[in-house]
Amino acid sequence: MNNLRYYLAAILAFTLWGTFSLVLRPLHDYSSSDILFYRVFSCAIIMTVVSLLFKREKLKENIKYILSIPKKNRRDLILLNIGSSILLTANWFSFIYVMNHVSVRATSVAYLVCPIITTILAYFLLKDKLTKLQWLSVFLSLVGCILLSYANMIDMFYSSLIGFTYAAYLVSQNKNKQFDKFLVLNFHILLSALILLPFFPVYSSGLITDFKFYFYVEIIAVMYTIVPLLLNLYALSGISSSKVGMILNINPIIAFVLAGVVYHEPLGSLQIFSYALIFLAVIVFNGKEIFGMKTERN
Repeated sequence: MNNLRYYLAAILAFTLWGTFSLVLRPLHDYSSSDILFYRVFSCAIIMTVVSLLFKREKLKENIKYILSIPKKNRRDLILLNIGSSILLTANWFSFIYVMNHVSVRATSVAYLVCPIITTILAYFLLKDKLTKLQWLSVFLSLVGCILLSYANMIDMFYSSLIGFTYAAYLVSQNKNKQFDKFLVLNFHILLSALILLPFFPVYSSGLITDFKFYFYVEIIAVMYTIVPLLLNLYALSGISSSKVGMILNINPIIAFVLAGVVYHEPLGSLQIFSYALIFLAVIVFNGKEIFGMKTERN
């Protein structure tokens, strides 16, 4: 399979993210803002140093390309990447907050609905075509979301917020295929750090001296931010957003298992049914890829 390396990159990225709770839950006693600040600042410093030391030629090439395109296209591209940074920052903060202060289950549901949200955004923004079965899966997912809202509206609200911000980020990256993936991510994270910097003196808890905090934050920065995001961007350069969305479901499956087995979070029958319905919607949506189904396009 010519695209095998892109599939493997996506599988590894979402497998890593599925185990995120293992390194995030030990920081439960720290505020979500502190975790976000230090995570983003660490990533920005690490990636900028690497870019300046090892990516200078690629940086010059990318800058030359930006300057060579028409002014309107250049402006649109810059605005697109500023928006991408804002979406990424919002996704990180909402994920950390929900993981540590709402439930692991809510974060896992977010990445069950994310592929559907990604598909709807791609349909309207990228003009992707959907089959009748895929539209059915969107409807099933909507029903599951409504049932989850009935069972726990707060959880569903947070799940939808996390899912939407990451889905919008995924779709936005279709316009960045001509750039070096590391430099693109470096730009997003550096801008995210600049966005957060004015809030740091007001919303941080001051200087943290606990070694455990920095130990886990650095693991999060490298293994749960830089590495999976680079793998994700690499996968998107070779396979479509919908296929990446299908593979994304590795994330919530692992998170569901951890929520029940490790953190002993209770699941009611209505919630289990709702999760199953959303997961069924994802299977139906990706039926052609999974089972080789040939469906008629609208």
